[in-house]
Amino acid sequence: MGMGMGMGMSGRVDPPVRTGTCRLPDGRALGWSEWGPPDGAPVLLCPGAATGSRLGFGTDLVDTLGVRLVSADRPGLGASDPAPGRTLDDWARDVRHLAAERGLGRPALVGYSQGAPFALACAAHGLASAVAVVSGTDELASPRFADALEPEVRRLVDLAVADPEAAEALFAGFGSADVLWEVIAAGSSETDLAVYRQPSFETALRGALADGFARGPAGYARDTLLAMGRWPFAPADVAVPVDLWYGRQDTSPTHSPDLGAGLAALLPDARRHLVPGAGGALLWTRAEPVLRSLLERGGAPLTRC
Repeated sequence: MGMGMGMGMSGRVDPPVRTGTCRLPDGRALGWSEWGPPDGAPVLLCPGAATGSRLGFGTDLVDTLGVRLVSADRPGLGASDPAPGRTLDDWARDVRHLAAERGLGRPALVGYSQGAPFALACAAHGLASAVAVVSGTDELASPRFADALEPEVRRLVDLAVADPEAAEALFAGFGSADVLWEVIAAGSSETDLAVYRQPSFETALRGALADGFARGPAGYARDTLLAMGRWPFAPADVAVPVDLWYGRQDTSPTHSPDLGAGLAALLPDARRHLVPGAGGALLWTRAEPVLRSLLERGGAPLTRC
């Protein structure tokens, strides 16, 4: 059953039509969820902070567009076994195995919010045909943001760089589904709250956060450390087309202080979209243009339009 939502240009968030795990070379399980036709153009979603793979986007569009949408649980979240000490490069290796086992080839990637550096890491390793960064967490530890971060975010970023173990312990200490929901609500504009607080969407998002913390806070803590520290790749290493999507009313202090302007300048092939009237939730409110642009940039035909 779909959860109908009047959300402007999108529609619904539906439960996955296929779920499972793949076994990685070191024996860990990696959880995944899928929507759309099995023979569709593969699009792999790297979800936001502490969000399990069962929260998709554009799920009412995937059949029409011919998109096989896949989302994956990062280690320690959802159905994925933990991998203490993992790095962004390790995530790219996990995705390489997932793509091989699931027959995804070089999928188009979507990195939403905290998932952005994970998607870009995969692209830097040559695993993507194109990338959409949507309300993405930028490299907040970069010197270009030295004077641009809110004081509390600056403190956390500095700690992540100077003392990663202490930062990871701190993130684990306040990590829970309820706390993160409160953080999301506190940092969101009224535009976004109108999306997040729709009963069906709130149920889906809070369920995905519960999945994210089902094995405890360690997975979320490691993700947050990796996102807030220096990235192990340079944006110049991302050779495929990248579309950056930011809503002008995105008030999250941990997305991008300049709404992707600096990142777009560093990427070899980037287009930046600033969407008026949208906030951080535009993955759901603007799902169709995000998917259509991604398919166009990744070279996949819109076979079912």
